[in-house]
Amino acid sequence: MTMTLDPPVRIGKPAIGALGTLALALGTLQAVVEPSLPLLQHDLGIGPAEGSLIFITLLITGAVVAPIAGKLGDRYGGKRVLLGLMALVSAGGLLSSLAPNLPVLLLGQVLQGAMVGAMPLSFILVRKHLPPGRTQVAVGLVSGLFTGGSLVGMLTAGPIAEGLSRHWMFAVPTIAIIAATLTLARLMPDDPPSASDARIDWPGVVLLSCTLVALVLGFTAVAGGGLPPLAVGAVAIGVAALATAWVAVERRAPSPMVDLRMLAAPAMWSACAATLFMSLGFGMAVYLVPQLLSASGEGYGFGADPTDIGLFLVPATVAGVVAGTVAGIATRRFGPRAVITAGALATAAALIALASLHDATWHLIVARALTGFAVSLSATALLAATATAVAAEDTGIATSLLVVTRVVGVALGAQIAGAILTAGTDPVSDLPTESAFTTGFATAGVIAALSLLVVRAMKKGTQA
Repeated sequence: MTMTLDPPVRIGKPAIGALGTLALALGTLQAVVEPSLPLLQHDLGIGPAEGSLIFITLLITGAVVAPIAGKLGDRYGGKRVLLGLMALVSAGGLLSSLAPNLPVLLLGQVLQGAMVGAMPLSFILVRKHLPPGRTQVAVGLVSGLFTGGSLVGMLTAGPIAEGLSRHWMFAVPTIAIIAATLTLARLMPDDPPSASDARIDWPGVVLLSCTLVALVLGFTAVAGGGLPPLAVGAVAIGVAALATAWVAVERRAPSPMVDLRMLAAPAMWSACAATLFMSLGFGMAVYLVPQLLSASGEGYGFGADPTDIGLFLVPATVAGVVAGTVAGIATRRFGPRAVITAGALATAAALIALASLHDATWHLIVARALTGFAVSLSATALLAATATAVAAEDTGIATSLLVVTRVVGVALGAQIAGAILTAGTDPVSDLPTESAFTTGFATAGVIAALSLLVVRAMKKGTQA
């Protein structure tokens, strides 16, 4: 029993630093593909459709792994499961660096997708080893450094691939991950596993995984167009059937993967709802801003090339990094509800403003940076609030559900934005009209504002 009381005293800044370094390296590895996709397509002899499989593969793997990793971390200990996942991620990074063709690269991306599970496992460790006040700051630090890794990956992938080869842009961050994992294994104390002797709910694991896979693939198929209405309906029915079967299994399982009573608690369902609305609006902005920057319409758009767009988006990535750290401190001082409300208001205001004010590049740069900061601020506060509102043994699964909700929300938001631009494309110029962009930004702002309607329900859970 003494061991359960020791960890908050034993952990120190070096251990948190190792955890943050690992998050930075993971974010870097995750981001190297996006700016170097044209180079990968050329080297591997693939087209845009095949190239998009890389993103879909990692997204599917991450959505499936996150809740499973969180549950296993709650049961067997966050450190133990995290080290196992990092072995998979390291193997995936090395495989991607050596990949001679697309199938091998996709296999590497499947293994790399396990990195999404690192976030809920990190929250398990800081929850068990730190007092509540420091937990919120540590969650913000880890989240901010993961976002910071995305900036590092975006800025270094091209120079490394062009100066050395595409192989090294995967190898360098993978080597950093291996080094950070070894350091973490030495510095981070072991966290005690759950005392429960109940078995893992594998039917629930399989059904939830199938539901998430069907959901992501359904989004991709519907967004790709060409599906008849009956096929779209069949996709929706299939996802609903899998979700219903999962709920039925969880209600009867003696030790369910996800305790549905936890989902019914105001602190949990309101956090998931707020995360979904914020992520939907943010996903639309992530898609719309680069599209408008690259457009060359009459009286709108700026004709920017991919390099320019990457530079224009750097402030947004930096803002997301800063927001992670600020959110932890602000949540500790003002409470999560106030921080989440401020982030939601800023996001909605920036997106609605873009609907009428987008005739200069700085308008898009500032608005995208503001939304990046505000969404990261709210997301980190939601994670911190959830991590401390649920029972300690449910920290991993609760935070992983928020991570999955955010991933799916961003993906769905991008698909909604793409559908709006497709519907508003001028058949003569084959370009989206300016009114389509206006509609997209306004819709994104309204969706983000809906998160404010559920923030009030968070009061009881966040204060507790």
